[in-house]
Amino acid sequence: MTHRFGDSFVFGAGTSAYQIEGGRIDGKGESIWDRFAHVSPTMTDTGDVACDHYNRFRQDVEIMAELGLDAYRFSVAWTRVVPDGDGEVNPAGLRFYSDLVDALLDHGIEPWLTLYHWDLPQALEDRGGWTSRATVDAFERYASILADALGDRVKHWITHNEPWVAAMLGHREGIFAPGRSSWPEALSAAHHLLLSHGRAARAVKEAVSDAQVGPALDCRPSYPATDDPDDVDANRHFDGFRNRWFFDPVFGRGYPADMLDDYRRRGRFTGDLPSFVHEGDLETIAAPIDFLGINYYTSLRISGGADESEDTGVPSGPNPPEGHTEMGWPITPDALGEFFARIDREYSPPAIVITENGASYSDGPDEEGRVVDERRIAYLRQHVEAVGAARDEGVPVTGYFAWSLLDNLEWTSGYSQRFGLVWVDHATQQRIIKVSGRWYAGVIARRGLAG
Repeated sequence: MTHRFGDSFVFGAGTSAYQIEGGRIDGKGESIWDRFAHVSPTMTDTGDVACDHYNRFRQDVEIMAELGLDAYRFSVAWTRVVPDGDGEVNPAGLRFYSDLVDALLDHGIEPWLTLYHWDLPQALEDRGGWTSRATVDAFERYASILADALGDRVKHWITHNEPWVAAMLGHREGIFAPGRSSWPEALSAAHHLLLSHGRAARAVKEAVSDAQVGPALDCRPSYPATDDPDDVDANRHFDGFRNRWFFDPVFGRGYPADMLDDYRRRGRFTGDLPSFVHEGDLETIAAPIDFLGINYYTSLRISGGADESEDTGVPSGPNPPEGHTEMGWPITPDALGEFFARIDREYSPPAIVITENGASYSDGPDEEGRVVDERRIAYLRQHVEAVGAARDEGVPVTGYFAWSLLDNLEWTSGYSQRFGLVWVDHATQQRIIKVSGRWYAGVIARRGLAG
């Protein structure tokens, strides 16, 4: 299938600070992931060195230029800029990101900056973290600091990456930092993450008149496993738990009424609204955005009794069954197209950007030193085709960021799950552009897919 995307469409790749930077030096403070990686039994590796991007960012920018990226999405480590979260600014941290931005622009690559990719300063966590409104204040200040320092060169700002993950995996299931396991705390964290999105969006726009601002929300399109009423209702709840609880408030709808009823009935809060929702909060969360970032990987079939579970029934690991990645996730590009249509119909965002999409396959160098990852090419092709088809139908998709640029620390999966367009030997820090990276470079150069 042939799709042409035009010169205004943005092709990029993304990373996050804790997953690639390493380098807890030059005044960088401790984050919740620095702490969690060293104390949690769910962790197999740490980000202490990761891809050593802090020391090798110029080499990595050269690789981006070789790939022909239009844009690079990166996150700022809050603790590198404000080590304790709300105190003194660290000049060395700001200088690192300023130098990175300059290097990108020198190579014709547009910087897309993510303010928060889960690495909360541990000092703020010790005072309540995302369950405290004081963290919202600190985040707004942090956003203003970065906007003032980098807003003359950075025009695209992502407030939060996947608040569902930070709230639910970090505060409900306890398998991600900070490792809490409490439904009330998870809902409180989710609300304060959303509230800080609205506050930060306003702060960035006040400082940078031509800023383009939006959140990156992950999604799990879902379908009932059968037409049995129990499955249908379980799917309704899962969609509310996984998608609508975050999408609805951002677009001014408040929290979904059916989910408020469900959560109240399940004893997760009392009253009309949870006590942490204050007057004016929902209006703040619904601050105008310029684009909606969507992180998409897979979709799910939901059965009765599993309305808050993402278990696909396929374990992660090498040699996955046909139609799955090594994360155990089904490959479902058609669901992406359907979700695009739904988002456009229900929320009418001014623009949609795929801020993450990719697949984990562990292919390594062959005897010639080439990383031939044809399965990743097939995955990316199918999803870029879905983006093109949605654009043909009038959905305002304006950009696509492959996840990820580098094989990095995949959180609790450590270095065993490889999403990168670039293979990294984490012992030597050797980089090799994979065959998928060369393929993606061709897509960018042609501004689309060949027939």
